[in-house]
Amino acid sequence: MTLDALRAELCRYGRRLYEKGLVSATDGNLSVRIGDDRFLCTPSGCCKGELDEAMLVIADGRANLIEGRGTVTSEFFTHLAAYEERPDVQAVVHAHPTYATALSLAGAAMMDPQLPELVMALGAVPTAPYATPGSTEGGEVIRRLIREHNAVLLDRHGAVTAGATIREAYFAMERVEHGARVLWAARCLGPIPTLDADQVARARAACVNYKVLPPTSA
Repeated sequence: MTLDALRAELCRYGRRLYEKGLVSATDGNLSVRIGDDRFLCTPSGCCKGELDEAMLVIADGRANLIEGRGTVTSEFFTHLAAYEERPDVQAVVHAHPTYATALSLAGAAMMDPQLPELVMALGAVPTAPYATPGSTEGGEVIRRLIREHNAVLLDRHGAVTAGATIREAYFAMERVEHGARVLWAARCLGPIPTLDADQVARARAACVNYKVLPPTSA
């Protein structure tokens, strides 16, 4: 995909994040790996619902601004951790989905195999320890988890998802929030049973349409 096409894709999915209520105001950030030590990303302080291609910036692997008029977001250190730990990752999304964030606030995990769609598409979704938003801590707390998971909840601070394309990373974020909404509703009604080992194995075997990492044990 050309750089111009990647710019258009990044803006398209940034606007979708905003339209779906996965971010508000100037929250959230997206990035795409565009070459050796080069990343196209949304700048600090921009509303994802108002993104256009001229706003995007290019940063290097130390979060230095290489091209563009904006400022590289301080959250980019979290993105860099995903890129450094996973050569297969080409895009990263960070958002503040309401229900997923609420689950992290309540200490409710998304690790148990309860929804077959999550088992098939993402496997387990761990929660990283708390890190000060906008600090280098964000990258450090996800390093171990992002090695084996395409989606990680950030304690009290939304979620980060990774993929081979920005579309894939975006859809992972949608799946995290949809799963969180279902789990929240179920928790309001009573205890949630988990899938047994055979059901999990059959769900994984059926996931031919998903690119997933095998979930690690919680």
